Amino acid sequence: MSLDSPVLWLALLQIIWINVLLSGDNAVVIALACRSLPEKVRRTGIILGAGVAVGLRIVFTGIVATLLALPWLKLVGSLALMWIAVDLASPDEGGEEAIQSSDNLWKAVGTVAVADIVMSLDNVVAVAAIADGNWFLLIFGLAISIPLIIAGSSLVMSLINRFPLLVWAGAALLGWVAGDMLLGDVAIIERLGEETTHHLHRIVSAAGAALVVGLALALRWYKGRRAHAHDDIAA
Repeated sequence: MSLDSPVLWLALLQIIWINVLLSGDNAVVIALACRSLPEKVRRTGIILGAGVAVGLRIVFTGIVATLLALPWLKLVGSLALMWIAVDLASPDEGGEEAIQSSDNLWKAVGTVAVADIVMSLDNVVAVAAIADGNWFLLIFGLAISIPLIIAGSSLVMSLINRFPLLVWAGAALLGWVAGDMLLGDVAIIERLGEETTHHLHRIVSAAGAALVVGLALALRWYKGRRAHAHDDIAA
């Protein structure tokens, strides 16, 4: 895939978009971990922590992308990606309060790096699925999107809050990628044949997007109903 290929640049935009959507809380973690640092070194802590996190995420994403070449693992990754997409469109439970701040630069950097990796397992699976083993997409996509999250976290979150459709569109995109990934599994191709899987790609991808949106809507309805029932009992 050459650098002037529209397919490559479309995949790159998908990586940046999905990574920004899935990493909305990572910038909050960085701010919380570094909030007790002296003002003079706070910016350094943020930059170093984000840099270490980017490097680790590229390594882990590369490992996942390599593993996805093994039989049946794309099928597992596809199901995991669908759950990630449903979770993306469902109400957040929070949890940033669990991140402790530190007045030591390197301790804060370590906190940022570890927290970012723990919170970014969904990003790793999603980006690996879209990149499909292309290291240019892995490295360039992540390298661009992480600084965007750090620098424009407030803008990103305000846009998402103002236009909830962005989250739903991102979830649908992940469902589409999950369906595409499922038919890309070596074991599935061997059983159905390359020609059959090629013809089914768009149908299964669209079904994946529709399934994710449907499940997310159902989950939101269930959570809302449970919350109302809890309020009624409390009253």
